[in-house]
Amino acid sequence: MNENRKVIIDAGHGGPEPGAVYNGRKEKNDTLRLAFDLGNALERRGIQVSYTRVEDVYDTPYEKAAMGNQSGADFFVSIHRNAMPVPGTGSGIENLVFSASGTAGLLGKNIGRQLAAVGWTDLGVKERPGLVVLRRTKMPAVLVEAGFLDNEKDNAFFDANLAATADAIADGILETFEELEAREDQAASGEVPGFYMVQTGVFRLRSNAEAQLQELKDQGFPAFMTVKDGLFYVRAGAFREMDNAVQMERRLRRLGYGTLITRS
Repeated sequence: MNENRKVIIDAGHGGPEPGAVYNGRKEKNDTLRLAFDLGNALERRGIQVSYTRVEDVYDTPYEKAAMGNQSGADFFVSIHRNAMPVPGTGSGIENLVFSASGTAGLLGKNIGRQLAAVGWTDLGVKERPGLVVLRRTKMPAVLVEAGFLDNEKDNAFFDANLAATADAIADGILETFEELEAREDQAASGEVPGFYMVQTGVFRLRSNAEAQLQELKDQGFPAFMTVKDGLFYVRAGAFREMDNAVQMERRLRRLGYGTLITRS
């Protein structure tokens, strides 16, 4: 087991900012309850945990993103509850990410699948690049909308299955860690079989390759390095589906990287 895995959990809202409110129920209280249960669930799985808040206080999204960046965590997981303009018209969970390609999208998908197994309706992974805690965090980040606060059935399910919901999110996180580590192990041996890989550079000097690798990781990309015939190859992702590789390539090119999609 990798003992260096670390997650920072953000309980949404807090203090004078209650989030969604319905019949006296406040989102900020539900998010803190679930955050604590999730932290316990992760620690039982050998994953280190830190929090943006552990009491009823408010920090801005920018401050929370800064806490995440200073934490040394691998993932930033923000816990929220949803609401609709017309109460009772929405139901289920969804996972919000900056981009559905790459590690954050994988993390959101895995969490959603595990929550569906508990009994939640999975509304899918949605891109929300405008959200500060997703845009300003350097590590892969996901915002989990754990049911609709303005839906009585969702509230009843949330209360009756709080521990199971926390375990499901923790299982999705653990699954993502294990999948990424398996890819790294395969990459270390040379190639990732059966994947489309987005290559960003080929270097003769290891130090130059490592510099680009760290630069990509700092921006939240699932980057890794392979060595072949004395050259160092930097890749920013490995994907089963070509479409996902193309999305990643476009994102990298917008940032100024020269890219090439290769097939193993």
